[in-house]
Amino acid sequence: MSTHSPGTSRDPSPSDIRRWRRYLANEQAEAAVYRDLANRRKGEEREILLALAEAEGRHESHWRELLGDQVGKPMRGDIRTRLLGVLARRFGSVFVLALAQRAETRSPYATDKDATETMAADEQIHEEVVRGLAARGRNRMSGSFRAAVFGANDGLVSNLALVLGMSGGGASQSIILLTGISGLLAGALSMGAGEYVSVRSQRELLEASQPAPGAQAAVPLLDVDANELALVYRARGMSAEDADARADEVLRASADPKSGGASKKAPAKDEHEAIGTGLGAATASFMFFASGAIIPVLPYLFGLGGMTAMLVASVLVGIALLGTGAIVGLLSGGPPLKRALRQLAIGYGAAAATYLLGMLFGT
Repeated sequence: MSTHSPGTSRDPSPSDIRRWRRYLANEQAEAAVYRDLANRRKGEEREILLALAEAEGRHESHWRELLGDQVGKPMRGDIRTRLLGVLARRFGSVFVLALAQRAETRSPYATDKDATETMAADEQIHEEVVRGLAARGRNRMSGSFRAAVFGANDGLVSNLALVLGMSGGGASQSIILLTGISGLLAGALSMGAGEYVSVRSQRELLEASQPAPGAQAAVPLLDVDANELALVYRARGMSAEDADARADEVLRASADPKSGGASKKAPAKDEHEAIGTGLGAATASFMFFASGAIIPVLPYLFGLGGMTAMLVASVLVGIALLGTGAIVGLLSGGPPLKRALRQLAIGYGAAAATYLLGMLFGT
């Protein structure tokens, strides 16, 4: 005898049962992912991840209610969610958060007649919550990560172009090998030095924009009527009205013994975290440029030459470009395949142009 599932006005079909059971399994798997990630976090981030797991638990209850006594044996989540769980248990990094962000964008609840509007809205908000958590991790790693990605890609593309250009010009195998090794060393040293100078300069500019340490102590001694503190806020971009209001607030706080004086809030460090350290960026850039630049040289190191060496080098570099492009796509929350193909097209385009120029000048 058929019975209506709670919350529906019709008998569920076998396809409905299968779909609801799949949703239930995915909700259970996603909740487990957030709990695994929470176990690797502390403080506010841990609380946020546990709250997300609790929300997935509410969605799980909805599908259990619809299924009633037809829940059946526990199903496994889809392959993407299971993979996410494995990565969360083993790594728990920003990489996993970026994958979780993409998983939230694929929620089918907005178009599923058996999901509530609240559940669809929850999934959209979950995406933004995970995006915010992933952004924190990206800020912490973006300086060195940017140098690493740029270094690896520069090494891959520039040295492949250099090797193919020399091959197109008719150079011998030994000359090509020497040129590739020289390009690796020169490029890695140049990239490392350039990144160090660039990041150090950025940090020095940020530090020069921070308030002087002695300025805080001068606030209680200012003339309240003149209120020159407002000029500070106007110089930082506030309107005259907002600057006056902010200055009055700070001066009242500094004069009130119960407030503990003027605010001693430390300047934000987000900008410094985002650009990383000079030594870290230089090291990452050097190492990753060298690791990328060695790949086009490998066929020549192992004794290959001519068209065979060129084809092997091109294939190896193509695989590496696809990998780095996909990683950038995942960490940025974008489609990894599109980023990978874009990286491949740019790298092969530069190498092909250099090879043609080498043939032209060689002739």
